[in-house]
Formats: sequence, structure tokens, C-alpha cells
Amino acid sequence: MDLMFSTPLDGNLVLCDSMFDNEEYTKYSEMYKFIWLKSGSLHIEVDHIPTEVTAGEIICLTPLHRIDRAEAEGEYVSLAFNSNFYCIFSHTNEVSCNGLLFNGSSDIMRLRPDSEQSEGLEKVLGDIRHDYQIDDSLREEMLRMHLKHFIILATRIARDRFTQASGKEKAFDIVRQFHQLVDRNFREKKQVQDYAEMLHRSPKTLSNLFSACGCPSPLSVIRERVNAEARRLLLYTNKSSKEIAFLLGFDDTAVFSRFFSQMNGISATEYRNREHNR
Repeated sequence: MDLMFSTPLDGNLVLCDSMFDNEEYTKYSEMYKFIWLKSGSLHIEVDHIPTEVTAGEIICLTPLHRIDRAEAEGEYVSLAFNSNFYCIFSHTNEVSCNGLLFNGSSDIMRLRPDSEQSEGLEKVLGDIRHDYQIDDSLREEMLRMHLKHFIILATRIARDRFTQASGKEKAFDIVRQFHQLVDRNFREKKQVQDYAEMLHRSPKTLSNLFSACGCPSPLSVIRERVNAEARRLLLYTNKSSKEIAFLLGFDDTAVFSRFFSQMNGISATEYRNREHNR
């Protein structure tokens, strides 16, 4: 059963198993999304990057991520919402998903719940379907509560993935905060030292924390976030390299061009032409 719930303040919640087959759902592209492949396979391109999702996996997408193509061969379910329905920024102390499940990097979060975790997530989806049928004044808040529950369960799965080996949950909170700060400040701040100061840590301490959690280095996180934004601007706008360099806070176009070539192996112009001609 597909459901779409809207509030008077333009809040939207969508739960469906046919998102890629129905053009009506394309208007929900500006939403946070969980896509859970129950069986079969899912071939999806996000920001022109091909990704193969296997049975049992959940991928987490932000409004920044563009789904260019998707071919599902099997059963899947999508749970999507916008910030007007549930704002992950204002509720970060409740769910701790911002910077963990959802960030602007092209390296999207992939979760693989075990059987017990899957059962818990299924129960929440069932609760959403059940309360959607009850048309009363409490429905909106009940649906919001169930969505929050789903996000918390997904966040636990993600935290287990990174902290189980190290046993350092507090360390990973710093990693999550780092991702949040990078998402907000990557245009102006591109050095690890900048973020270390905001987190009241030394750059070396940050590097050690990232390593303990099995995460890419702090510098690579910053560079990947800048690169992801550069690729999106090249793919989805007509802005010139000079304009993109200015928007991303580079001193001049030559510095941006060197950065892009180092990250992608080709120039910005070559990248745009290649992807648009595919």
C-alpha cells in the first residue's frame, strides 16, 4: 500500500513500494529518503554515480542527492519526508542522524540490518500504515512519532557499523559533528584545523578518532564534500567553472581546476561533457 500524507504547512511523508515506477513521486525529490531493498536487486545512479544495492540493504539519501536512473528488480520500500514534516536539524539531539545517515557527500550511507533489526523496522512501517488509516486530529503527530522511531533504529544500525569494533560511541559523536560542520562550512573552510578549532580538538586528535571508528580521514571528508558539490553544479546547472570556483570559495579558477582534476582524474569541462553525453 502506498501512502502520502501532507500537512497544512507543506510537510510531507511518503511510504511506497513503487517510487521508481510512478511519475507522481518525482515531485518528492526534495525529500530525505530511506530506500530499503527487500529482495532482488536495485541498480541506481545517484549524482551520475552508479550504485548496486543488494537485497537487505537500506540506502539513505538527502534532498541534495539526485536520482538520475533507477531499475529495481525485486521488492523495495521507500520512506521519504521533508524538513517541514520532521526537521532533522532541530531534532538532532533526539535522533543524532544528521551527519551520520544524512550528509551531502556522494558517499551515501548504506545499512544492512540483521534479522532482529529488520523486524523492528518492519514493525514501525506497519505502525505508519495503521495510523495513516485513522483520520483524526492525532494522526499527524502519530506519523511523526513513528518516523522518528524509524530514524532512531536506522541510526543505531549505522552507529553499530562504525563503533562496534572500537567501542567508542562518544568518539563517533565527534565524527558525526564533524560531518555536520563540513556540510555547513565547506565553502569557506577547507582545512582540518578550522573544524578542529570548532570542535575544541587538535587536528591529530580528530585524525585518531576517525581512524578508531574506521572512517575516512578528516581531510578526505572535506575534499569529498567540496568535490560532490562541484560535480552537482557541473551536472545540474549551466554555471561556468569560474562561477563554480567562486561559489565554492576557491581563490581563483586555476586552483579549482587543479582540485577538480586531482579528485576526478579529468577536467571540469571534460567531466561535464562526458556526463551530459552519456
